[in-house]
Amino acid sequence: MIIDSHEHLMLPTELQIEQMNKAGVDKAILFTTTPHPEKAKTLTEFKNEMSILFKILGGENSLENNKKRFKKDISDLMKVINNYPDKFYGFGTVPLGLSLEETQIWIKQYIIDNGLKGIGEFTPGNDEQVSQLETIFKALKQYENFPIWVHTFNPVTLNGIKILENLTRKYSKTPVIFGHMGGYNWMEVTDFVKNTPNAYIDLSAAFSTLALKMIITEVPEKCLFSSDAPYGDSFLNKQAIEYLSPSKKISDKILGENIIKLLELK
Repeated sequence: MIIDSHEHLMLPTELQIEQMNKAGVDKAILFTTTPHPEKAKTLTEFKNEMSILFKILGGENSLENNKKRFKKDISDLMKVINNYPDKFYGFGTVPLGLSLEETQIWIKQYIIDNGLKGIGEFTPGNDEQVSQLETIFKALKQYENFPIWVHTFNPVTLNGIKILENLTRKYSKTPVIFGHMGGYNWMEVTDFVKNTPNAYIDLSAAFSTLALKMIITEVPEKCLFSSDAPYGDSFLNKQAIEYLSPSKKISDKILGENIIKLLELK
């Protein structure tokens, strides 16, 4: 089974499924979204959608606004998953800045009770927000092997990545997916994942096929195929993995077997 381990909810859902089918993707792990750049018909419309994303990445929204947005986004996500259970699994978002008790309640109510498979995507805008992830790790101690997905490309810095690495070591029973390969810090992330049992690499947003090939070679059992759709394309990303993998056995692991094992999918 081929699983795109990181797609955002796209509209209309039928078009998203059509694109998955064309790419030969059986299922996708669906993540929430607020902007919908796939709907843009002009550059101006695209800029308007991306401005929403940049505010999120920059950490400009208040906690209360984030809570309202996350509740709506999770509701939208669950509607799609419930309508197409044969095509989608899901990850759910948790606001940063809540107390430990509030975080535990949120995870139980919006993530666990909805049958979601993990938490994320976290998009920390600065090192302080990366440090705030420790509350999430603490709240997850009661759930064994429940993964966290963290955006590790810009604006996350090398120092931010090192903070996340320390949290990953400290909370060794929580799997951590380093989203987008660590961006320009992919070598640092690859070395860390290679030596850390609970760390994994998401292969979306690769800026270099050389980096992608090296990661596949070094940590094939820790790599997760994904497109980050609509920002990436599952067909092209799948082709890249098939082309760059040294064997079909390895590409099969990356394209589905690794995420099935990690999330204990059936």
